[in-house]
Amino acid sequence: MTKKTIPGTTIFDGEMAMKGYALNKMCYSFNSAAAREAYLADPEGYMRRFGLNDAQKQACRDRDVLAMIKAGGNIYYLAKFAGIYHLNMQDIGAQQTGLTVEAFKEKLKKAGE
Repeated sequence: MTKKTIPGTTIFDGEMAMKGYALNKMCYSFNSAAAREAYLADPEGYMRRFGLNDAQKQACRDRDVLAMIKAGGNIYYLAKFAGIYHLNMQDIGAQQTGLTVEAFKEKLKKAGE
């Protein structure tokens, strides 16, 4: 079976689910306010507790959602992480397009005209 590809897109499949298990498990824990507080108090310790690999840890340190996706993160779980830092969909969209948030907002406005 040929692996499906879409240029510029990271496909979340079984392989990526296994790759991102620790990251997604950590992000799922953020359903709890206590977990969010524990992460903010000691991000390095919290990431160690869940066994994140170096790429996942760096993506979290950088608050880089695209890098988290490439490291096996599932966007539905990553939304929990993004919420801790008050990142919204426009922030994530800006990351995805390589634009500043303001330039991304302007692009959205123009597309709606």
